[in-house]
Amino acid sequence: MKRVLIVSDTHRRNENYLTVVNRCKPLDMVIHCGDIEGSEYVIMEAAGCPVEMVMGNNDFFSDLPREREFTLGKYHIWLTHGHNYLVSMSNETIKQEARARGIDIVMFGHSHRPVVEYDNDVIAINPGSLTYPRQEGRKPSYILMEIDESGEAHFTINYL
Repeated sequence: MKRVLIVSDTHRRNENYLTVVNRCKPLDMVIHCGDIEGSEYVIMEAAGCPVEMVMGNNDFFSDLPREREFTLGKYHIWLTHGHNYLVSMSNETIKQEARARGIDIVMFGHSHRPVVEYDNDVIAINPGSLTYPRQEGRKPSYILMEIDESGEAHFTINYL
């Protein structure tokens, strides 16, 4: 089984991220959906495994890529912050773009609200924010992705 921690929108306040990493270890990968604000080294160092990160709308002087595509198991994943795809309004635009790119799973942040949406041929994942949650109850959130022995991905939204 592979364990992947998906986080977003930590905004340079890393206490909750460090707590979650220690709670979830051992991890095979950490994925950060942007708005890191200069904490790239902290994020990578604490993870102790490969890390995928993209630039968010608040990562002004970052060298991080705006978007990444990579494969995890049998899944083609597109990682983007989401602000260029109107995710604060709805997830339809980003899911349409994912389909056009032949993506299985799109991972994004920006809205600070956790989402796991299975929509025909695309899975849309937003871990919410570990620092400034905006959903009902306003609890910091993250997603744990587990790929089982048969290669199927399972997603769990978790709260601090």
